[in-house]
Amino acid sequence: MSLIGKEIVDFEVQAYVHDKFKAISKDNVLGKWSVFFFYPADFTFVCPTELEDLANKYEDFQKAGCEIYSVSCDTHFVHKAWHDTSKTIQKIHYPMLADPTGVLARGFDVMIENEGVAERGTFIVNPEGRIVSYEVLAGNVGRNADELFRRLQALQFVAEHGDEVCPAKWKKGEATLKPSIDLVGKI
Repeated sequence: MSLIGKEIVDFEVQAYVHDKFKAISKDNVLGKWSVFFFYPADFTFVCPTELEDLANKYEDFQKAGCEIYSVSCDTHFVHKAWHDTSKTIQKIHYPMLADPTGVLARGFDVMIENEGVAERGTFIVNPEGRIVSYEVLAGNVGRNADELFRRLQALQFVAEHGDEVCPAKWKKGEATLKPSIDLVGKI
């Protein structure tokens, strides 16, 4: 079953952000674009490489009006400990959501029940709180922040320009397509 168009679950979780603990809820998400970036666990191997990649691209996401929320089933205390001990994780300025009860992992359908961790899932959520893009990868393959950002920009473009669509590899500023019978069989 597709998650496209599904409204995100009601939630309130603790986050570690800017050297503080902060409650984050669905209300904080509504009204702007968001990325929920699930990863299996803190103090692991592939996860810090992905989170660093996002940290390096975070300013671009912010300029595009999008907040990033990294999410694991660790507690906010573990997020702080990881931040305090890892130079890689110290680069992170986006909220690191703690999901020890699995409310988010289950709500986004990425919980690995027998392990108590989340799959490597990425979700783009529109300002109405609906999922407009997602991918779930095997735990041993890292993701790419540049491609995620390109996808966000394309989704924002089509949300604003409903009569146009973005072709493969589209980048902001490039030509789009206006679907019509005249294009059928000519692309």
